[in-house]
Amino acid sequence: MIPEPVTRIKSKTPVPYTLTAIHRDTHDTKTFCFALPENATLDMLPGDHLYVHATIDGKPVKRPYTPSSMPGATGSFDLTVKRYETGVISRYLHDRQVGETVLMSGPNPGGHWVDGMATKVGFVAGGSGITPMIAIIRGILARSLNVELFLLYANKTEADIIFREEWDAYARAHANFHCHHVLSEPPADWPHGTGRISETTLRTHLPPPGANTVIFLCGPPPMVDAIETTLKAIGYAEPAIILP
Repeated sequence: MIPEPVTRIKSKTPVPYTLTAIHRDTHDTKTFCFALPENATLDMLPGDHLYVHATIDGKPVKRPYTPSSMPGATGSFDLTVKRYETGVISRYLHDRQVGETVLMSGPNPGGHWVDGMATKVGFVAGGSGITPMIAIIRGILARSLNVELFLLYANKTEADIIFREEWDAYARAHANFHCHHVLSEPPADWPHGTGRISETTLRTHLPPPGANTVIFLCGPPPMVDAIETTLKAIGYAEPAIILP
């Protein structure tokens, strides 16, 4: 039998997606699974984003979220969202129940991964800034691409580390995956970094600048601005620093 062609979804106007499952990742982070039409997938590269639309207090609001599921997936896709007290859409999503629909438009191009763009890839993430990285890392490892991956992930406490078990499993299973955590409030005997991501941390745990190296950077804007400046001072070219 000839397989049915897969429809690639991309819409500038909001489309309703039904919420089919919710998984709790950390104390304030959930992964929301949304159904796709039969034989359909989102027309995106890893790192591209959707806009979630809602009406809050009578006003239309939208925010970008990068799917944490791998591009090309059919049947469903995932959004992993950290709840922020000041985040109107993150609070809206965390209040949804299975069976409800959520309006989304896109996907829209962001700073994404393209096969062959580099052989050494650094990822610098803070908090929920990890969500654009997970689809890229999952995709590279699942396809056994000849790419070395270096993840540098900053959080407040150990309980805030999103996908912690997955990072540990990748580090055990894949020689080309390296992970270093930095906590501002570490527990006793914490074996990784403490405080904030410094220039020394970047030099130690990322691949050095080079023609075959790119760095993905995502997190709170003050962190991103400071680290981008430091990366350039170390010698990474501006096109090699990608902001999903």
